[in-house]
Amino acid sequence: MKKIKKENFTISSVLLEFVDKEVIPGTGINVDEFWKKFDTAIHQLAPINKVLLEKRETIQKKIDTWHLNNKDKNLNKNEYIKFLKSINYIVEEQESFQITTQNVDDEIAKIAGPQLVVPIDNARYAINAANARWGSLYDSLYGTDVIPEINGATKTDSYNPVRGNKVVEYTKNFLDKVDFFLSFYRWLIFEFF
Repeated sequence: MKKIKKENFTISSVLLEFVDKEVIPGTGINVDEFWKKFDTAIHQLAPINKVLLEKRETIQKKIDTWHLNNKDKNLNKNEYIKFLKSINYIVEEQESFQITTQNVDDEIAKIAGPQLVVPIDNARYAINAANARWGSLYDSLYGTDVIPEINGATKTDSYNPVRGNKVVEYTKNFLDKVDFFLSFYRWLIFEFF
């Protein structure tokens, strides 16, 4: 895969072309300005993210060690909580505070629903998170007009296997596209953090 130098980093030519020609057009964002700001963000956040990942790894090792050392004992909830507090995994609650944000979609900001944090390296987790928030992708597609009612793929009172196969085909194509974005995100993490 061909790599291209862009600002202070290298990027896949395929990804660069995709962002420049398909993602940014229509957003009102200047392509060159996007890459400059992207470069700045990467280089400002990379050291911070590295420290946070190291802290996370240190805490995880302490938790793993505790579990190995206590594997033959019955779990004492109070003792465990005390341990988690001692390594700053659990911190004391602070006074009430309020966070304000801008430009958050109403669907997230105003509609209650599960908000799941999932690892980026497993597409199945991402789908589970989406299903938890918005319902099953398969169910949603099956019941809407996203799948045209042609060539036997009509909506019926009972399950229509032709329509079901069209839903699976559409979903696989959609997830291939989503996988590209997950790959892009993984590339960002592993390339810069």
